[in-house]
Amino acid sequence: MTMKFATQKLLTLMVLSASLGGTLSACAPIIVGGAVMGSLMATDRRTTGTQIEDEGIELHASSRIRENLGDRVHVSVTSYNRQVLLTGEVPNAQDKQLVEQVVSRVENVRAIVNELAVLGHSTLTQRSSDALVTGKVKAALIDAKDLYANAFKVVTERGTTYLMGRVTRREANRATDIARSTGGVQKVVRVLEIISEEELQNLLPKPAPVETKK
Repeated sequence: MTMKFATQKLLTLMVLSASLGGTLSACAPIIVGGAVMGSLMATDRRTTGTQIEDEGIELHASSRIRENLGDRVHVSVTSYNRQVLLTGEVPNAQDKQLVEQVVSRVENVRAIVNELAVLGHSTLTQRSSDALVTGKVKAALIDAKDLYANAFKVVTERGTTYLMGRVTRREANRATDIARSTGGVQKVVRVLEIISEEELQNLLPKPAPVETKK
């Protein structure tokens, strides 16, 4: 497990603890659909190599945006399976296109979804509210007994919640319904890669063989 992934796991648990009134502990295992998930890595549907590439894309894209546009833009870069979601605010349409061009030149990027708004920067209060909404959506996904919560990446910007991940159509529809019914979510945008049920079965961890006593 990479250091960044471990940090993300800890932060996720901290947010969920706050959202659920302290009923979860950062040291306690998460129970999803009756199974104890000791490691979130076990249900990530990307290969380890792709996860590392996604981390590199986010790091390098953010760095190049700062180098080229400075602090006149507020851009969040989220990469899943090398598809990049751009959210935040830029002062004009030209900067919106420039950000996309800069990111498109980052190694391993295969697609870009440009959701940047031509607006003034969001306030700290708005960003805090968005972070809380993201935590609530993640908590709701964990509560769902028929979903693998870690198959989704959740991003919220100005009340719009984006869902990313490699999921089946059933999972996509279920997660969308959950997000839409979560307090604070004004709109849900799906940035999902739809896979078949057969593909899903091939991605899921195989159970350990049961030893029989002779």
